[in-house]
Amino acid sequence: FKITAYAEELLDYSKLNWPERVHAMQKNWIGRSEGAEVVFTTEKGGHALPVFTTRPDTLWGATFMVMAPEHPLVDELTSPEQRAEVDAYVEQATRQTEIDRLSTEKEKTGVFTGAYAINPVNQERIPIWIADYVLMTYGTGAIMAVPCGDERDFEFAQKYNLPIPVVVAPPDWDGQPFEEAYAAPGIMHNSGPFSGMVTIGKYNLEDWTPELAAEYGLPADLTPQTEGRTAVTRWLEEQGIGKGAITYRLRDWLISRQRYWGCPIPMMNCPTCGIVPVPYEDLPVELPEDVEFMPTGESPLKFHEGFKKVTCPQCGAIAERETDTMDTFMCSSWYQYAYMDPHWKDGQTLSADDIPYNPDEGNYWLPVDQYTGGIEHATMHLLYTRFFTKAMRDMGVVNFDEPMNNLFNQGIILGEDREKMSKSRGNVIAPDDLVQEHGADTVRGYLMFGFRWDQGGPWDSHGILGVERFLEKVWDVVTNSPAGQGQPTAAQIRELKRKQHQAIRRVTKDIEDFTFNTMVAGLMEYTNALVDFRNKAGALVGTADWAEAIRTLVLLLAPGFPHLAEELWARIGQPYSVHQQSWPAWDEELAKEDVIEIAVQVNGKVRDKLELPADVDADTAKARAQALDGVTKYTAGKQVVKVIYVPGRLVNIVVR
Repeated sequence: FKITAYAEELLDYSKLNWPERVHAMQKNWIGRSEGAEVVFTTEKGGHALPVFTTRPDTLWGATFMVMAPEHPLVDELTSPEQRAEVDAYVEQATRQTEIDRLSTEKEKTGVFTGAYAINPVNQERIPIWIADYVLMTYGTGAIMAVPCGDERDFEFAQKYNLPIPVVVAPPDWDGQPFEEAYAAPGIMHNSGPFSGMVTIGKYNLEDWTPELAAEYGLPADLTPQTEGRTAVTRWLEEQGIGKGAITYRLRDWLISRQRYWGCPIPMMNCPTCGIVPVPYEDLPVELPEDVEFMPTGESPLKFHEGFKKVTCPQCGAIAERETDTMDTFMCSSWYQYAYMDPHWKDGQTLSADDIPYNPDEGNYWLPVDQYTGGIEHATMHLLYTRFFTKAMRDMGVVNFDEPMNNLFNQGIILGEDREKMSKSRGNVIAPDDLVQEHGADTVRGYLMFGFRWDQGGPWDSHGILGVERFLEKVWDVVTNSPAGQGQPTAAQIRELKRKQHQAIRRVTKDIEDFTFNTMVAGLMEYTNALVDFRNKAGALVGTADWAEAIRTLVLLLAPGFPHLAEELWARIGQPYSVHQQSWPAWDEELAKEDVIEIAVQVNGKVRDKLELPADVDADTAKARAQALDGVTKYTAGKQVVKVIYVPGRLVNIVVR
């Protein structure tokens, strides 16, 4: 699948509210590199040897070239004297994984091919080596080696006694040979017509700030004409020996797997017609259930004649069905479409014009508003589903660009030893045992209350008891609050409604923000407030306002504590079910505090507190703050320079 065709678009997150960590992981996986493609020429055979570099400003420092051992020119370029050594090295490299070859801890090794290339910028004759740290799968499979500016090349050059001329150095360079590579911005040296120019290295001009310039001791006011890297790129194009280029680490997606589990690939191989797609009317191809798994680990589909042998729909000959299956990420890349209506077109004959999901449902549900999943999916499932959506858009199947608007990553609950739970560590917490002992709602409540949802943390066997006590208190205040005597005051009713509407506001916002720990904390505070009203303002109990406050509590409990809420909903005589009721709405006027408490600071240190009307103006707040006894002893005899009022939070008095 040509996912690389979407590499640049996949780097655009402007339409997504996804965690920055996911952005960073996907960007690193896609691996966009901006630089130049420069054409070196082999001395033997005159072969063009294009090389991609992110640092064209260092071309004059290229003193050797390194090719991947698998490069197709290696065999032709190798001299007879180096043949045996090169062949042995190539054989050794093919037995290593890419991860092993790219390891930064691995000693750098290589072999001289006996061949030379011509550096196009200065016509210098430079040796061609092969080394396993260069891969055919990235760039062109050949690199120019600039030891003064690359740590890996520096080590290689030192090991094999290759020259290390300085072509970029810090502005205070003393002219002595480098003891280590220098890859930062600096001044160009020994670089033909560009010597003396400033180059900003890995930075782009739009990122080159005065702060960065000061950090490196370089000018800030650079332009494409005066900055070395961009100037060299333009010069290469003018000379016809190179051009600006962008490469990506991302590779196209091979979806076939040699295994049983997976969606069958709907293709067949006919000896006459070649590869033939399964007709639409025969879709979907289903896996056979009477397979025999082989001890060799091979896919049992290869040996299932009933699945394997089919009739070619074009010529009628006996054909062979494809026995590879698709990568399971294929299905998860667009499963949200099937979830909307899992039996869409079930039993109907399909055609090429059919949409693979119910468009009426799609108009309502898509793109997905909120998606949750682990960070481990960042560079696979979450990247593939974005690719699928963009490809489907280009085929006219959907009219949007991204699959999910919002993404949250959940954290991991660790064992009590603060390690990831595993049987080998013996730290696994069995949820079934906890549910049996404490009840499902208590376990759910602790999972929400004990940890930030996006971070997780270590399990605490004692922490769950606090949630259990909270739910017991909820049960008590809802079911065991006998009506009081007399009539409540207007102030008591006002305060009850304030707490009720503040709770609705807080719980609603916490659910929307996935801050379930503070949602539970808000429910606890509201419950405690109701207990206080029952104990200290008993006349409220039994009134319509009290009933509404209790009803609100049960509704707010329902998302987090569904079983308890359902039971309490029945106990207070409400119609089934609590989960089918409208969510309560808050009134900002009723939720507003009449009086607020703010901190009063002197030179940034809290010296007193002050109660004020919630709608107090700035001048009144400042005046009353300066008159406090706890403040005057720190301001007496001093000049008040400034008084800062942060509405609803603090007054800070600056003196000297």
